[in-house]
Amino acid sequence: MINTPTAEEWDAFVLQHPRGHILQLSAWGDLKSQYGWDADRVAVCNANGDVVAGAQILFRPLPMRLGTMAYIPFGGYVTADEQWPALWQAVREVSKKHGAAFLKWEPGFYTDEHVPDFAAMGFKESPQTVQPPNTIMLDISDSEDDILARMNQGTRRKIRKSLKNDIAYIEAVPEQVAQFTDLMQVTGERNDFGVHEPSYYALQHQLFVPDHAALILAQHEGEILAGVFVFAVGDTAQYISGASSNVNRNLMASYGVQWQGIQWAKARGCHTYDMWGIPDEPEDQLEAQFQERSDGLWGVYGFKRGWGGQVIRSAGAWDMVYNPLIYGAYKVAIAVR
Repeated sequence: MINTPTAEEWDAFVLQHPRGHILQLSAWGDLKSQYGWDADRVAVCNANGDVVAGAQILFRPLPMRLGTMAYIPFGGYVTADEQWPALWQAVREVSKKHGAAFLKWEPGFYTDEHVPDFAAMGFKESPQTVQPPNTIMLDISDSEDDILARMNQGTRRKIRKSLKNDIAYIEAVPEQVAQFTDLMQVTGERNDFGVHEPSYYALQHQLFVPDHAALILAQHEGEILAGVFVFAVGDTAQYISGASSNVNRNLMASYGVQWQGIQWAKARGCHTYDMWGIPDEPEDQLEAQFQERSDGLWGVYGFKRGWGGQVIRSAGAWDMVYNPLIYGAYKVAIAVR
């Protein structure tokens, strides 16, 4: 049986699923729906009406009114492998209603799990990803001393310094989000990457805090020096965005606030902390080039590498084509960008 689950039904399924992810919660669909996407959900249910498989799908218009791109970020969940065909058929039907020319699926990370055969399901490897495919994962299941011991010496020293500089670490209330968004603008300009508009972060805070996220700020003598937006579903937390001031950088607030984010995740029972996004290069190339590069995600890799994590690449992006002609035009457009 196929149906459209309510937000409550869908979230209950995501939160109990071992691969549940923040980007599949209904609130993420609500957030993206305010910024150029539409969101829909589809579920495969058993005879009792319980959700056993499903996906939250985002839709974004393609140029020249050529329909939409359907997109499933870090989702597409089943409870048994034989449910995949029914799920993809249900996704196709929903995508058709939204005029999708193709479906882009980013399944996420597979560590100890069986990796599905994406090609056998009808997908082809995509020429374009939406989320950064490469990340650094920290094991935070051990004691704080063990977590610190895995970091490099410079990062440990800076964390300890940040805890001695009369910095107060606070979880932001809605009225303080604007201070974080100001810092995001500063950080984006300094490290040469794009940031969202202020209202995006305000809505993100409204939708996710306190149930699934925290915005942690570092404050010194009344001034906000750094902040991290940390999310969590299940046993994994994600550090999705962070910012720091250009002043008083010697106080190492960006290290202290990140350490507070790790402690927040650990207190929630998380075992893994995802540093969310580094350059899409093999680890040997990352290590060879990070001191020379500062463009894009290279600017933050030097910071993230010191926290003692493991470089892990996701399964990337995979496309299922519904309209070959429009998909062909999309591939050409990507190639010439």
